[in-house]
Amino acid sequence: MVPLGLSDPLRWLRLGWRDFLAAPGIGLFYGVCFWLMAVVLTLVFRNKPEYVMSIASGCLLIGPFLAMGLYEVSRRREAGIKPELGASLTCWDKHIRSMGMLVLVLIVLELLWGRASLVVFAVFFNTGMPSTTGVLQAIFNPDNIEFVLVYLMVGGIFALLVYSTAVVSIPMILDRDTDAISAAITSIRVVFANPITMLWWGFLITLLIAIGLATWGVGLIIIGPLLGHASWHAYRGAVRWQEPAAAA
Repeated sequence: MVPLGLSDPLRWLRLGWRDFLAAPGIGLFYGVCFWLMAVVLTLVFRNKPEYVMSIASGCLLIGPFLAMGLYEVSRRREAGIKPELGASLTCWDKHIRSMGMLVLVLIVLELLWGRASLVVFAVFFNTGMPSTTGVLQAIFNPDNIEFVLVYLMVGGIFALLVYSTAVVSIPMILDRDTDAISAAITSIRVVFANPITMLWWGFLITLLIAIGLATWGVGLIIIGPLLGHASWHAYRGAVRWQEPAAAA
């Protein structure tokens, strides 16, 4: 583990922006994919809010593979190799077992998160699951402050679990072809070794994604690949490998 400071996440974003500018076509391709995922989630939330968590789980299945393509672009640039869209689309095929196991863990956490959310709604709304309008009214109604606090606390716990498990594990699998369990444990260790910095990094990720969603998801076309590239540099900055000594 490498000790991290509060300035490191900003440096990761700067490096991620350089990677995006170096291969803008590839970045925009993935950005459009992230935007389409946001559009689907928005449509489901407006029409069938009870299926949001299921669709989110599907996005959670696709998202890591898209992110790995962006990591591959950053990895190639770091190694002095020209980035290629084809290579970024197929970089996961050599790591499918580890990626599959990690994605399975993330989906289980997501489903548990969804179930816990439904329990919170059931406790505070015994008349049934509110509609989309009802959900928004419940969130912004001062009389429901207890519901909001409990909902945010439960969501925060699961969000921290997902974030801690995934923050450096996926780029680690790409870089080292390690197994999913070792990658997840390393990711959790990074978060607990540098809690303030990694929470700051998580806040920046959340803020940028919120900005992207606030622009009807269009902002994700740029913000998505930016965060993907920056996450590679977060991994490279947080985990330092001791290379074997050269033979005498």
